[in-house]
Amino acid sequence: MTREFILTRTDFTSESTIGTLTHNGKHVCYILEDVVRGEDDAKVHGKTAIPRGRYEIVITPSPRFKKDLPRLLKVPGFAGILIHSGNSAADSEGCLITGSAKAKNWVSGSKVALAKLQTMLKTYLDAGEQCFITIR
Repeated sequence: MTREFILTRTDFTSESTIGTLTHNGKHVCYILEDVVRGEDDAKVHGKTAIPRGRYEIVITPSPRFKKDLPRLLKVPGFAGILIHSGNSAADSEGCLITGSAKAKNWVSGSKVALAKLQTMLKTYLDAGEQCFITIR
């Protein structure tokens, strides 16, 4: 069985992008990312959101954060895209930042939101299910 998570991007500024992550139509958390750039715009290393699409999610050890974190696989033009805690695009470098609440260019309650999401993912993955995120 596969589990599908949907990230709908809704708030676009010159500093960040914020969207809502859902699973089975229910709110999981907010996600803050770097700036979404047009398909014809050049990628700015560490300051560009990943492309829209569907990506598999696994949980792997992160040497940087020294713990297991969700990782998106096969993201075109990007490597090492994680889902982790933080507050602003300065914490992102292309990664997805979880939040329980949002404001302009900011999420809060990040560690709580990450724990909630990671518990869901771990339960599914430990049961042998695949997890995917579709970014719209």
